[in-house]
Amino acid sequence: MFAAHAIDTSDKPRFYRELATQLEGLLTGESDAIANAANTSALLFQAMPDVNWAGFYFLRSPDELVVGPFQGKPACVRIAVGRGVCGSAVAERRSIVVEDVAAVENHIFCDPDSRSELVVPLARGGEIFGVLDLDSPTPGRFDDDDRAGIERLAEIYVAASAAF
Repeated sequence: MFAAHAIDTSDKPRFYRELATQLEGLLTGESDAIANAANTSALLFQAMPDVNWAGFYFLRSPDELVVGPFQGKPACVRIAVGRGVCGSAVAERRSIVVEDVAAVENHIFCDPDSRSELVVPLARGGEIFGVLDLDSPTPGRFDDDDRAGIERLAEIYVAASAAF
């Protein structure tokens, strides 16, 4: 049975390497995309300091994301591709780090306590099928080390999960 253990967060690259090892262990033997998204969200929410939302949005049509498994306060259910940070990450096909969401013109305020955000697209065979989204109540919470670490965790999730 899987058991998460506390990870020292003082060295971010090392933190993410250890978190990747835990995620691989957690997802080993399971290929259901929803179950894996639920457990990935829970692990991130538990392990990452200063995060108030961790979860997934999945493309359910070419132009709309729909909320998937997450940890945190209730979320916006539908996000148009190109709108907000999640929709922009899909439209631009890249990870986005936002230091202060109040400075983003088309930001969607699902939780007014969120101040910074990190969104990583999920892709299989070059096709984006969703995003992994993290929010924090602290401005500037996420940086390039977080982006690289979460991109690696997203790869682990995609590799472990069967296509929808």
